[in-house]
Amino acid sequence: MNTRILGRNLKVSAVGLGCMGMTHAYGPPADKREMIELIAQAVDQGCTFFDTAETYGTREAPHDNEELVGEALKPYRNKVAIATKFGIRFDWDSSNVKLSLLMDSRPETIRASVEGSLKRLKTDHIDLYYQHREDPLVPIEEVAGVMADLIREGKITHWGMSEVTEDTIRRAHAVCPVTAIQNRYSMMARWYESLFPVLEELNIGYVAFSPMANGFLSGKYDQNSVLGGHEDYRTFMPQYQPENIKRNQELLEMLRDVAEKKNATPAQISLAWMLCKKPYIVPIPGTRKPERLTENLNAAQVQLSAAEVAALDEILERIPMSQVYGAAPDICNEDRV
Repeated sequence: MNTRILGRNLKVSAVGLGCMGMTHAYGPPADKREMIELIAQAVDQGCTFFDTAETYGTREAPHDNEELVGEALKPYRNKVAIATKFGIRFDWDSSNVKLSLLMDSRPETIRASVEGSLKRLKTDHIDLYYQHREDPLVPIEEVAGVMADLIREGKITHWGMSEVTEDTIRRAHAVCPVTAIQNRYSMMARWYESLFPVLEELNIGYVAFSPMANGFLSGKYDQNSVLGGHEDYRTFMPQYQPENIKRNQELLEMLRDVAEKKNATPAQISLAWMLCKKPYIVPIPGTRKPERLTENLNAAQVQLSAAEVAALDEILERIPMSQVYGAAPDICNEDRV
């Protein structure tokens, strides 16, 4: 597995593993022993970067994901980097499939969160600690100050933020250098490409979550696919609606054509596209299946030239595609035509 450097010195595998879907958002939690084995397989295949959060669980077990990741990675702790997050909790009283987010980045809450995460992850430090979402009631400078303190105390070694904009990045970085942002990014979600110049200026990495548009760009799903029931967020995602699956066929056919030429899969092309675009981008696709894990990790071996990436960008600018889940606020009510 190739490696990349996030920020100044956080060395990680070029493709990481997002662990959220093992316990949250994609139907009922998977079998814990199977997921522990899957994470071990990821390590064996060269993956050294694992992403979780204190909130990736269920109403009955709200911290299930961190506990899973902590148990799975305990034998490999000195070989891997663990990223987790603070600053939100789910409104478990909500009846919606997609639970409302409640922000809380007060210093005392962060302190309680980091201690809980360290215990559940069975470790004495967190390699990358993200603010999960910006808290409008707590200045980002105050949050960054707490991060600086946690770094001095050795409880975390690097920090970052998720779903943030340039102004927030600059203000935070001025107080405590930011190692990485974790924002949505895929061929169907490109609005944060405007951040590339500031990330390069400040030497900040970009960890891409949902790098295959919540699995859609794998090309594995159609109108007849069975999803994970009421607890599966894909049931309401725009790209998974029957009319949009049809609408996005040209995009999927393009991916299949490129994949065939490169002796790869559509999923691998969608990952290779961003890996070959910028050296500081690290995608963290998630999966519950060993064959998909291997497929995703092997995307790091697929090479696209600068000209091929530019050609794909040009196609993505003009090809019809539907709205995608998580659309940026300024385009969330618009469809691509």
